[in-house]
Amino acid sequence: MRETSLGLIFVLVLALPAQLLAQAETDSIPEAPTVLPARNLEAYDTPSDHGGSITLTWQGSLDDGAGRDVVTGYQVLRSETATGEFEVIAEVPKGVTSFTDNNVTDGSEYYYVALAVSAAGSSVPTLVTSAIPAQQWFNRARLNLLIIACILVFAITYFIYLSAAGRDLYIRKIAGLEAVNEAVGRATEMGRPILFIPGIQDMDNVQTVAGISLLGHIAKRTATYETKLEVPVSRSITMSTGRETVKQAYLEAGRPDLYNDDMVHYITDEQFGYVAAVDGIMVRERPAACFYLGAFFAESLILAETGNSIGAIQVAGTAMPTQLPFFVAACDYTLIGEELFAASAYLSQDRKMMGSLKGQDAGKAIAMGAIIAGVVIATLAAVSGSETLLHAYEWLRGLFSLNV
Repeated sequence: MRETSLGLIFVLVLALPAQLLAQAETDSIPEAPTVLPARNLEAYDTPSDHGGSITLTWQGSLDDGAGRDVVTGYQVLRSETATGEFEVIAEVPKGVTSFTDNNVTDGSEYYYVALAVSAAGSSVPTLVTSAIPAQQWFNRARLNLLIIACILVFAITYFIYLSAAGRDLYIRKIAGLEAVNEAVGRATEMGRPILFIPGIQDMDNVQTVAGISLLGHIAKRTATYETKLEVPVSRSITMSTGRETVKQAYLEAGRPDLYNDDMVHYITDEQFGYVAAVDGIMVRERPAACFYLGAFFAESLILAETGNSIGAIQVAGTAMPTQLPFFVAACDYTLIGEELFAASAYLSQDRKMMGSLKGQDAGKAIAMGAIIAGVVIATLAAVSGSETLLHAYEWLRGLFSLNV
């Protein structure tokens, strides 16, 4: 019995090292990854950008779909060195195979790997890839804007050349502008002043600029006829610009002695305080002609109603669609939208300005033609189902999209 026990102990002692060796070998075998990795990771400088961006693309894991839909998403890791420590910079859902890194510096090289992620863990990383971000000089996505700009520049230059060469360019009659000389003449005959309001916005508004341009033309007429001109404004910079414009107009008319700075005077920036003051001027001085040319808001009807109540001839012009009905209802003549911007060229008959105006009209005609062509092509494509017409429509729509 004792010999039997000693034999068993001897057998167990001999078998123990083999068992421990087998267990060690089992522990050294790496576990199989829980999910297959993403494939073919590529990194490149984002095209047509202003710099500071790298775009990454990859192919999805073989476990992403195809009956093995175990992928829950992907992780993108970045490092500034190939052997450095990678940190996670983005996590995207499954099915997404691209990412744009906008947190990089131009001229520095960045290294990336991608991991497929499942509920059980992450895959092994993809091979390391790198890219260097840089700024591009030309944005190909806005090539259409360059084409349109070239067409407009050519049209404007061509018509300016025709006008400078002595060609008469036709511009339709605008009743409100034809009435300007009539209004100034009426005020002169009645011995009453002219009131001019260039809107309530500052000089950074294009409507105010258009109004000040018309003020120069009207001031030249009042200088010739020796008619009193009153220009109350609601912005200090507009006051300075208006004074210089009126002064130059009186100088060109040969009557600088009639000019004084009080013609153009500042009241207040407050909207209805300004309107109340202007209404007081109307009631006290009873101008024979009132011009409202610029940007207006809720005060438009108050001004026009007061001017109508004193019997003044009124000419208004604005590009604010919500205020046009009030001016149409209460004024004798109204310049609608772009008529205000065309007024300076119309009244001065300056050949360069006339050519520029006609060139802009040519650009609008091209745009209208493109709209009509697009509607016709889209309709025919929908009716016939033609792929060729559909592609033509998409190209035409892309040509006139802003891409900004």
